[in-house]
Formats: sequence, C-alpha cells, structure tokens
Amino acid sequence: MTIKSVFNIGKASATGVGQVMFQQSYWTGLIFLAGIFWGSYECHLPQVAWGAVVGAVVSTIAGYLMDPDAPDGSAGLYGFNGTLVGCAFPTFLSNTWYMWVALVFCAAMSTWVRKAFNNVMAAWKVNSLTFPFVFTTWVFLLASRMMHDLAPDALSYPTLHIVLDGTLDTSFGSLVVYWLKGISQVFLVDSWITGIFFIVALAVCSRWAAFWAMFASAISLAVAILYHADPSDIASGLFGFSPVLTGIALGCTFYTPNWKTALWTVIAVIATVFLQAGMDSFMAPLGIPTLTGPFCIATWLFWLPQYKLQTGNK
Repeated sequence: MTIKSVFNIGKASATGVGQVMFQQSYWTGLIFLAGIFWGSYECHLPQVAWGAVVGAVVSTIAGYLMDPDAPDGSAGLYGFNGTLVGCAFPTFLSNTWYMWVALVFCAAMSTWVRKAFNNVMAAWKVNSLTFPFVFTTWVFLLASRMMHDLAPDALSYPTLHIVLDGTLDTSFGSLVVYWLKGISQVFLVDSWITGIFFIVALAVCSRWAAFWAMFASAISLAVAILYHADPSDIASGLFGFSPVLTGIALGCTFYTPNWKTALWTVIAVIATVFLQAGMDSFMAPLGIPTLTGPFCIATWLFWLPQYKLQTGNK
C-alpha cells in the first residue's frame, strides 16, 4: 500500500465521520473527532473515541475492497455507519478484546449491509441512512445476551416498565446543557462541550446544517419537557440526537431550504420525538437502545412523499 493510498483512506475515513451528519467534508469529520475525543475522555470512556476511529477506517477499507472504483469512497459514504458502530460498541459492551474483534467485524459488515439496503430501497428514491448501523448493532447487542464473552456493560436489563428518575432542573444554564447534549449524543457522547464542537464542525461545511442541528435540538427539548418525558433522558440529551439528524436530513440535505420545507421539517422533528418515546417503550422489554432508529423511520416517512409527488403516484 502506497503513502498516497493510505492518505486517501484516511481522508475518506474522516469524511465518513462528517457524513454521520450528512457533511461531505473531512474538516468537519476531523472536528467531529476532536469533539468525540474531548467528550469521551471527559466521561472516562476513551474507548468510545478510539472505537469511532477504528470503525470509520475499517468500514471505509471494507467499502473500497467491495467496490474500489465507486464514488462513495471519496464521498465518505462507506464510513459513517462504521463510525457509529465504533461509538456504540464501547458504550454498551465491556471493553475487552472480544468486543474489539466484534466491532471490527460489525463495522465492515455495516458497509455491505448499507449496499444491500440501498439496492432494495432505490425503487422508492430513498436510501438506508444510518439503518445499517442500527440493524447490525441491534444484532450484536442482542447476541451479547447469549455470548458471555461479549458482555453487556451499559445495557439495561429487559423490563416492561420505564421509571421516571427524579425531577428536572429547568434553570437556563441546565437547559443550555441539555440542548447541547442533544447534539453531542448523535455520536453517543454525553458532553455539552462536545455539542459545541459539533456545531462548529457543521458550520464549517454548512450553516444550514448547523442551524437545523441547533433548532431541532431545541424543538425536541421543548417537546420532551412539555410532555414530561423521563427527566434523566432529557438531561442526557437522549431525546435530541434523532431529531437533530432528522432536522439536518430534511431541512437542508434532501429538500431545498425554503419556508415550506422548513415547516415540513419542523413537523418531522416533532414526530421524531414521539417516535423516540414510542420506540424506547417498545424496545424496553429487550433492554437495548433504539439508537438512530427513530431518525431513520421519521426521515423515511417525511422523505417518501417527495418520490410520490415527483412521480405523480397516488
């Protein structure tokens, strides 16, 4: 392997990190990584940051091996699912070599699962978004219940009830922290400082993306508080990350920004909050997280009408 090819893989991997929030920019990806490292070390989970790097590189290499001439590689589209796999495994599973082997395998697997899902969904003019990450990670997290060397660390035990945990501090400073964490949790990082990193990273590539990340997190926070969602989940930003992705996807990625698409996006963001709560309840008996599943479902539901309108189908 030449120095140039190593550089190209590194650049494509960094761009893949940026593509988690739909930004085709390796600078955005590098700032994202800086934020991930900051938040992971702040939370005493450095393995999450290194997992993001490993996941991005492995999934990018797997994509090049599968289809070396496809433009998806340089665009970072091989790497974003693997990046999220790399964040999720060290978050929910014990930090052992068994976990790292499974992480590498799952990150590579997410690349060809993405290709398969995209082939199936092409007929409806949509793509799989982050669902390859969601699907493959769900499989491995469920498998960890049976494979004892792939031990669950931060997974809840299956339960039929979701218990509210205390009251929510609604002072202005606390609300700002919750708002920023709603953005940082896109990469499963519980740090308001990381949220600032992510806003800056988005603004480097797209001011619209930065705006929708901030606005969607604010909307989701307001809806979650209004409907008295679980205070600990609100405080950790867990009602924000899927709406943030929905806001960026519909507000400025798949639709051209204007007042009509802005209204459509706001409705979709609100719907994502309810999908998050519903899926949290649905997944509680399994004791595994919803990940970005609510974002995928909401975005598909509000993206599919574009296909219907363009084709004239009823």
